[in-house]
Parts: sequence; structure tokens; C-alpha cells
Amino acid sequence: MSASTGYYLEDEEKSIARLEDARDVYAIEAAPDRVIVKRFGRLGPFLSRLFASGIEAHGVERVLENQRESKNAWNNILMWWSVNTVFDIIPIGVLARSTFTLSFGNAVATILCFGALGAVATAFVATLGPITGLRTMVITRFSSGYLGCTIYSVLNILTQLGFATTTVILGGQTLSNINPGTLPSVVGIIIIGVCSLIPCVVGYNMVHFYERYAWIITLIGMLFLCGLGGKAGYNINAQKPLQEEMGHALTADILSFGGIVFGLFTGWAPIAADFNCRLPADTSPMRVFLLTFFGLFIPICFVTILGAALMTITDPAYVAAFRSGSTGGLVAQVLSPLGHFGQFILVLLSLSVVANNIPNTYSAGLSMQALGRPFAIIPRFFWVLLAFVAYTTAGVAGREHFSTILSNFLRILGDWTAFFIVIVAEEHFIFRRKNGPLGGYNLDDYDTPSKLPVGVAGILAGCFGAAGAVIGMSQAGHQHRISPLGEMVGAEIGFEVCIIFGCLDIDSLTGFKLAAVFSAVTYFPLRALEIRLTGR
Repeated sequence: MSASTGYYLEDEEKSIARLEDARDVYAIEAAPDRVIVKRFGRLGPFLSRLFASGIEAHGVERVLENQRESKNAWNNILMWWSVNTVFDIIPIGVLARSTFTLSFGNAVATILCFGALGAVATAFVATLGPITGLRTMVITRFSSGYLGCTIYSVLNILTQLGFATTTVILGGQTLSNINPGTLPSVVGIIIIGVCSLIPCVVGYNMVHFYERYAWIITLIGMLFLCGLGGKAGYNINAQKPLQEEMGHALTADILSFGGIVFGLFTGWAPIAADFNCRLPADTSPMRVFLLTFFGLFIPICFVTILGAALMTITDPAYVAAFRSGSTGGLVAQVLSPLGHFGQFILVLLSLSVVANNIPNTYSAGLSMQALGRPFAIIPRFFWVLLAFVAYTTAGVAGREHFSTILSNFLRILGDWTAFFIVIVAEEHFIFRRKNGPLGGYNLDDYDTPSKLPVGVAGILAGCFGAAGAVIGMSQAGHQHRISPLGEMVGAEIGFEVCIIFGCLDIDSLTGFKLAAVFSAVTYFPLRALEIRLTGR
């Protein structure tokens, strides 16, 4: 056991011995050719050459200490900066006015406050990557067992594919609308999908290389938008007369919009450890936390506030552009004074969604491997290809009528991240702390079901969390069915009930949604009982 971290490290000789076992589905990146041939038969020579060419062979297996060549912790901030300085986050800021009729001041305050809470939750999950050397979904095995990990992986696959579908549609349709009639939206969707696929097939290092620099070009485009919007005339007071009166209705709008902002941040939590698990185990968790926090908070707040600001332009031409072409039409109108150069910037902004879609694609493949050994034995790049085919096909099929159905689906599905974060946090801070009942993580056990938790506590706590989400849900467009608690404020109040009851506790990470509260209060006693009965 490492004296510096209190966490068990896998014995290197044991891992080498495992490589020779054809039944072992893990650790093939460092395997000699004979082991790959033994495991994959006739495909062995092809895969051996493929991995030798630079395609990442690592999947959901733990990255051992001697395999962690990456020491650049600054990638945590640069990667998330690129992922979130993108065109498809602008519409979130637009929602503050178009859907919730908030004034610019209230929109900015909501973005900053709810964004900070969401960034804290995701940054915490990111700290577990260097500590364990595991991907995010596999980490859940230490709280919810092998079966619980499978359930979380299914939810994560659906979430990542859903978000990827919306991303390729937005990027593809924007490309096709830059010069109408020249590029079909289907072709635009395929272009975005292929551009997202290439770095993910190559793997971890290529993903980080792309994301390290992609933000630079996109930020320049965003600054053009910001400056040209100012030239057109921001009027931050224009929306005040349209805002709901102080009281019940305004509170509902702020809470509903805040929930969307919070979900925008925590939507990255189920994949946050996937992209830093190759950092050394002694990397400071506080450093990882802060770099991830600011890598999320600064760009997301900047881009969403920019979207809210663009909605304050009162020029009739800009208002008409938004009504006819939504966010894309408004952005095109803002850039129109630059002529063809403005169209070029719009192309760059359209392609920026690739940086946002790469993590969805990469982690969807990992989550497919995390379903279990029969899935993990299939190389990672195959699952990445399957994810690409799935969301590109869905994007092409649903490009004309996907918005309402898909947004409701993702809004419901996204609630699972709340109880996911709380369960992982309680396991880490209460049961896996150095002096806790389990004394840290025995990382040798990550793929041994008989030594992992049974998972009853994690699964039941997740079910209670889902029940909490249903109680707090108010889906105005979901056949007008509103829950009893939702009816009280006319908003999705899961997150906010925690504040009303004084449950917000950032240190233990238990105050993010009503789903999180239900999971938090049930997981602790259930897990304590599970440990007492099973010893694991």
C-alpha cells in the first residue's frame, strides 16, 4: 500500500502474469504479440499492428503506475476549456430570455451561482482519476458493485449518445445553413460525426492533443461575436419589462433555468475521470480539482453569458433573424457585417462542436466496455465506431423533428448524474477514507466481483434518487403532467428543495438535487449495513 496516498497499488508481477492468461481481458496495451495473438486468434496480428501504429489499446483496465507517462496536469484545464468554448453552449444562455424571460442581470447571477455548484461536483469526480487509475464508470464498482456499474454504464451510454446526437445535428445544420442550398444537412451531420470520430479512434493522447489547442481558434470566434454584438447594441435593460413579477413566477423561472445550467456542468461528471487517469497517483487532488473547476466554470459561464447578452440586442433585423433561424440565425446576423469573413468564422464556430462531441464519443466506447468482461474483451476502438454509427444515424433520422422529444428525454435522463455524484462522494469520503471502515481502495479488486461490494446499497440508493427526481419533476411540455412538489413552484425543484430544507453541504456533496438528497440519506445506512453483513 502506498504510504503517501493510503491506496493499494496493483503488484506489477501479478499484472504481467495476468497478461499471459488468455481469459484475462485487460492490460493488452503492454502485451507482447504472442499474448494478443493468443487472445484474439486470427485477428491478433492485425490488432498487434494496429496498436503498434499508435491506436490506443487501453480500455477500462486500470492504468498502472509504470504506464502513466502523462505528467501534464494542466491538460485538465485546457481540455475542458476546449470542450466548453463551443457554439452549442450559446443556446443555453439564449434560453434565459427566450424560454424563462429573465433579465440579463438575473440570467448572469443564475449562471454564476448554479454553475459554481455544478463545477464543484464534476471537479470532485475528476480527482478520482489519478488516485485510482480507473475510468469513471469502473470507479462506481467500489460503491455499487459490478451490477451497479453495469446499470450506471447503460445510463451513461444513453446520455453520451443522446448529447452526441444533439451536437452533430446542431453542428451539421449550422454548416448547411451558412450558404443555403450548397450543403445538405445530412452531409453536415456526417462531417461533424467523422471529425469527432478520428481522435477517439486513435485514443487518449490524440484526444488530449486536439483539446489542448482547439479552444484558441474558437475563442477568437467568440470574441468576434462579443465585439460585433456590442457594435449592434447590447441593451441589458430591454428585458426587464418582459420579466415575470417578483415572487412565485420569477422564482420558478430562476430555479428552472438554474437547474439547466447546473445540469450543463454535472453532465460531464460521469466521464470526468476518463481523461486524467494517466496522471501519477501522487498528483495533488486539490490541483486536479482546481484545474478542472476553472476549466469548466470560466468557459461555460463566458459562453452562456454571451448567449444571454446576444438576446438583449433590440435591432429589428436581429430580432427577426432569431425568430426565423433561432440561435444559428441570430449568430449569422451578428457576423453579417464581416461579409464572407463572417461566414468563415461561422464555419469555425460550427466545427467547434467537434471538441464538445469528442468526450461523448470516447467515453461512450469506454462505458460499453464497462458493461462487463464479454464487452471489455472487444477492443475499445470498435465500441467507439459503434457509438459513432449510432448517434450519426440518429442525427440523420431525427434532424427535422428531434428537438422537443429529445430535450425532454435528456432532461429526464440527466437526473441520474445527481445521485451518481452523491453515492460516489459518500463512498469516497466516508467509507474509503484512510481511517474509514474499508481503509481506502484495494485497486487489485476492481475486476473481481467477489471482492467488490455486493452493490445492493448503491442500487437501492440510486432507485430512491430516481424516485426523488420523479417527485421533483415538472415537465411543462411532458403532456402537462406536473408532480405535487413541482406544482408548488411550477419548476423542476429537485435541486432547490435541498436549499429550502437547509441541506446544502458542499463538503459532503449531498445538496445538489432532490434526487441527490434521497440517495444521500439512504445510501449511508444501507452501505453501513452492507459492510457489516458482507465485510466488503
